Amino acid sequence: MRVKIILSRKGFDSSYGGAPSPILPDGTLLSLPIPSSTCPITYDELFPGRWPIGSMVEDLTRGRVRGGDGAHLDPDLRKSAYRRRPGWRPIFGQDGTAQAHLRNSGVDVGDLFLFFGWFRRTELAEAEYRFVRGAPDLHVIFGWLQIDRIVAVDPGQTNVPAWAEYHPHFHTDSGTDNTVYVAREDLLLPGTGRGPAGGGALQRYQEDLRLTAPGRSRSWWRLPKWFFPGDGRPPMTYHGNRERWTLGQDHAYVRSASRGQEFVLDAEQYPEALTWAYQLISAAT
Repeated sequence: MRVKIILSRKGFDSSYGGAPSPILPDGTLLSLPIPSSTCPITYDELFPGRWPIGSMVEDLTRGRVRGGDGAHLDPDLRKSAYRRRPGWRPIFGQDGTAQAHLRNSGVDVGDLFLFFGWFRRTELAEAEYRFVRGAPDLHVIFGWLQIDRIVAVDPGQTNVPAWAEYHPHFHTDSGTDNTVYVAREDLLLPGTGRGPAGGGALQRYQEDLRLTAPGRSRSWWRLPKWFFPGDGRPPMTYHGNRERWTLGQDHAYVRSASRGQEFVLDAEQYPEALTWAYQLISAAT
């Protein structure tokens, strides 16, 4: 079983949302879906009974995003995030240039998305969520999805699973190559045995989930040393320029690409990636 690992950038960013997603005071990682005027689900409808998402996004964006605004719930990884129909599984959609990159990179059933985004620690003060003063901006891995099924969304949307009709990629006609990825029931990676669910959100911040190097801007990453593309091994996509990379004593460092959403790594070339991914997921679920 040949597996590719895809580091996939998702959630609030400087263009969509204009603020980091929160690391909540108890350490919960909560990736905020980007705003979208075409999505039928609002922030006020998300995570009922647990977190006040609508008021939270208003607090953290200083009112630029409102609770009644549409939320692009994608990737959709938490069963508790929204009302569900029987058969629901974690699901993720992609289209346009990013989907063409996934296709051209040979991403297929069995491959594993690791979702990361822009995060910052928050606090609750005077009944208002706010970012902790001086807390660093970080890229953090917050979820995963191992592909069980790939659905090419047809123009008439006749192939939509009933439980997935809410998903934003079944409510758009603007994208090309509109494609949806459905998670396996359980995680299965070569050499690691069966793991937890085939997709989900990582519950609490841990240092192992942090990509950003200490003391650097969020796009400068500190990775396991084996990530370094030596010995003729191709680097993860969008990172072919060797000037991006530095090999340290214990880690590899890379200036991550601002271009692209999906960075694909072939685990056949980097077999250490399978154990690394399995351990990250198992330790934080």
